[in-house]
Amino acid sequence: MLIIRDIIAGVHNPVMLTQHRNPRCHSTEDEIAKALTGNYRQEHLFALQQAVELYDFYTKQIEHCDTEIEEMYSSFIPKVDILTIPLPPVKTRKRKNNPNFDLREKLYQTCGVDLTRIDGLDSILVQDIISEIGVDMSKWKTSKHFASWLRLCPYNDISGGKVLKRRTGKTTNRANLAFRLAARSTNRSDSEIGAFYRRIKARHGAPIAITATAHKIARIVYHLLKYQEGYEDSGAEAYEIQYQARILKNLQRKAKKLGMVLTPLAA
Repeated sequence: MLIIRDIIAGVHNPVMLTQHRNPRCHSTEDEIAKALTGNYRQEHLFALQQAVELYDFYTKQIEHCDTEIEEMYSSFIPKVDILTIPLPPVKTRKRKNNPNFDLREKLYQTCGVDLTRIDGLDSILVQDIISEIGVDMSKWKTSKHFASWLRLCPYNDISGGKVLKRRTGKTTNRANLAFRLAARSTNRSDSEIGAFYRRIKARHGAPIAITATAHKIARIVYHLLKYQEGYEDSGAEAYEIQYQARILKNLQRKAKKLGMVLTPLAA
């Protein structure tokens, strides 16, 4: 943007423009200077100026929206005193579309729990979810009802008592999309949810894994909001141990039903 604004101001020397090069840019100053060498026609400069002015206008409008949203959060009765129970700091990557106020703190006061501790959910996604579902979970009897309302449960096409197709229902629910985005971001996460996503993906593919993981995250959100409990992730390693123990228990039950006993191999 500094290069573009200098071009509009009348600076067309490539060497001078390359002084604004970001140190993280992979292209060298010579490559950038070569790309900025050209014929700066008046009609093109006028169109560029119009585009920048439009960009600045929308940026200002977004700032006004952030101010209005912050005032709306202030009108809600906080469920937790931030001074008595402070929000623990976390390391998060700064996003360009983050608001101009501490959204995580506002969400914590509004919800009573910190939903950003759930792997895959950041402040923006939590805001999308809360603006769609609210914070009162009494509208859904159980987490299964909640997941069904989100269209994250299988819907079976049955004819003549036979299941013809198993799929999730179509929906325009913004919370559904937010949960799916959260699930997709856990692909490489070293967390319990990340391990769950990779296990389902290895067996059934990415689309089914995204739906299943979104369903899991949705049920966690439902539980935290309804019972006002904190969330602690056990990690991918602990999840694998629990999964293996669950498989072993199922095998032992099947063996017992067949009149057999499982015997582990010697080390």
